[in-house]
Amino acid sequence: MLLTSLTNTRALQLEAGGIGRLLSDVPNYSCKRQDPTPRNTAFFAQGDGLIPCKSPMELDLVGVSGRTPRRETQGDRFIPCRRAMDMNAALYNLTREPKENTSTNVEVVSPQKEQYRKMLAESIFQNSDAVRTSKVLSFQMKPPLSLGMKEPAVEVMSVDPTASRSNLSYRNIPKASDRVLDAPDLVDDYYLNLLDWSCKNVVAVALGTTVYLWNADTGEIYQLMSTALEDDYVTSVAWAPDGNLIALGMNTNEIQLWDTVHRIQMRRLRGHSARVASLSWNRSTLSSGGRDCNIINHDVRIRDHITSQLSGHTQEVCGLKWSLSGQQLASGGNDNLLHIWDLAATSSQTTPYLYRFGAHQAAVKALAWCPFQSNLLASGGGTADRCIRFWNTQTGACLNTIDTYSQVCALQWNQHHKEILSSHGFSQFQLCVWRYPTMEKMAELTGHTARVLHLAQSPDGTTVVSAAADETLHMISERGQKKQKGDIPLAAANGGCDAYDTEILGKSALSHIVF
Repeated sequence: MLLTSLTNTRALQLEAGGIGRLLSDVPNYSCKRQDPTPRNTAFFAQGDGLIPCKSPMELDLVGVSGRTPRRETQGDRFIPCRRAMDMNAALYNLTREPKENTSTNVEVVSPQKEQYRKMLAESIFQNSDAVRTSKVLSFQMKPPLSLGMKEPAVEVMSVDPTASRSNLSYRNIPKASDRVLDAPDLVDDYYLNLLDWSCKNVVAVALGTTVYLWNADTGEIYQLMSTALEDDYVTSVAWAPDGNLIALGMNTNEIQLWDTVHRIQMRRLRGHSARVASLSWNRSTLSSGGRDCNIINHDVRIRDHITSQLSGHTQEVCGLKWSLSGQQLASGGNDNLLHIWDLAATSSQTTPYLYRFGAHQAAVKALAWCPFQSNLLASGGGTADRCIRFWNTQTGACLNTIDTYSQVCALQWNQHHKEILSSHGFSQFQLCVWRYPTMEKMAELTGHTARVLHLAQSPDGTTVVSAAADETLHMISERGQKKQKGDIPLAAANGGCDAYDTEILGKSALSHIVF
């Protein structure tokens, strides 16, 4: 009896439109049976899992124009609805690697790689919610969207990844240098640091025994000093925070402080037993690294200038950089080691390093602190290593590694974009622009015919100068680049004018130099 009733119901539903038209001319016609005995007709055989439906004799047959649109059919408890499923998102969720690997034989995916995969998934599926909330099997259709709206989460709340990618692709990245300057007698030594750019827009370069200054505003070039001592030459240069004082490391184991305004020598600092290959300023403190494997902190305001000595390297200290905050010092050596020193601990004569990183397989000279993310340090290795590594100096974790397939000589962060510039040695002697954190190579600049040993950046971050063993300086400018609100000035990153503490040092560092 029940089976017959169900069959009749389906037949009436299929042919309701036709019967309605046939009976539309019959006045007061109705198929509803008047049953004096009230009963519950909301379900057929309650508890049997059947869907709600009216009984067959309760169907009112009306014309087509008055019919209610048929509802979308939903899946049963064990039969998924294919129309409600996103097969691509489901396949991605099934095949992607888990965030945490319980097996000790599987390498844990780094946070940077996981973030990159997340961004890639959002770009492919256009909607991050589709990946995050998508189920492999769906048993119910999603509710319909409001009229005139399509994917409001994408339209209103998210950024179109295609548009963002397009803007980055068509950014004006120069392909060649704007200006080339001769640099005769530039020493071809990987471990030296012979180029720096002051916060007052003056470039200093050491060419053998002589130091030259080039004013980028006026184009004026003049000689600052020259040594006449036998076997003596300049091994490192570093501008002081005020932009008037410059420190010169010498092959004769000493450091000279020069007033660039009056072009006179202010002071000599001694303490090393071998040449001084690296220098870095932190307000009134000048840190120097030498071939004697030691790092010495000098306070130029006092007569007994040596405040602390840092020992940890076993070969020449060729890389030295203070962080933007001035709280941490990074040092790289020819012993393939990278050390992080804490300022709070450098007040004592014997200071232990905070972290020691031995991942590089060659000398660590290229060092650069990130201007837009604190405690992020980039380091580059020599010929046997060829890698750029990124470190979290707060936790000591290596965040990412990229093999450049060439000796890494110098690194510079872009203060307007999340990019980093690297200069290289054999075999192409190129400059590479990398997008961070994906480390996608955006551009490759060629022009030098020998390894590009040094890099420096202008205070406004729009121009980079490179010095190579081919005895040339190349100026590379990014036209149309303007300083954006919230950018950290490069001067602050290098301890320049914007980071200069006038309350501590006074109007000029020159007035506090002790002779």
